Amino acid sequence: MGQSTKAKAAPVLLSGGNPQIAKSEGDAPVQAYIAAMPGWKRGLGERLEALIVRNVPHVRKAVRWNSPFYGIEGQGWFVSFHVFTHYVKVTFFSGVSLRPIPPGGTAKSKDVRWIDIREDQFDEAQMAGWVKQAAALPGWIP
Repeated sequence: MGQSTKAKAAPVLLSGGNPQIAKSEGDAPVQAYIAAMPGWKRGLGERLEALIVRNVPHVRKAVRWNSPFYGIEGQGWFVSFHVFTHYVKVTFFSGVSLRPIPPGGTAKSKDVRWIDIREDQFDEAQMAGWVKQAAALPGWIP
């Protein structure tokens, strides 16, 4: 019998264009998420991924809640990102400890802070600084 030539179905895009990727560990699901990011957001996802990997050797990767998570083994997660209609939200789980503090957050968000990145608004130097700082802090363990 011949082998099936069915192509693997592309991930479903949820509200705001966020890719639906099953909860899983490792690089492969993160790469699947980034590949499924729509439009200009895919390029931003690729740049975020490269920046994180470059600045945090041996980073741990997973997809949780339809978002890529990055952490340090035994220390928890330090950053994640998520696609919305007009921006990509980059969340730092110990964001109140970063300098400068990322702009998103309220008293209800406790230690978490984020930045919403719109098309052509990526400050790579600032993001690298935040990623390095965040990776050095205790991470979030759900």
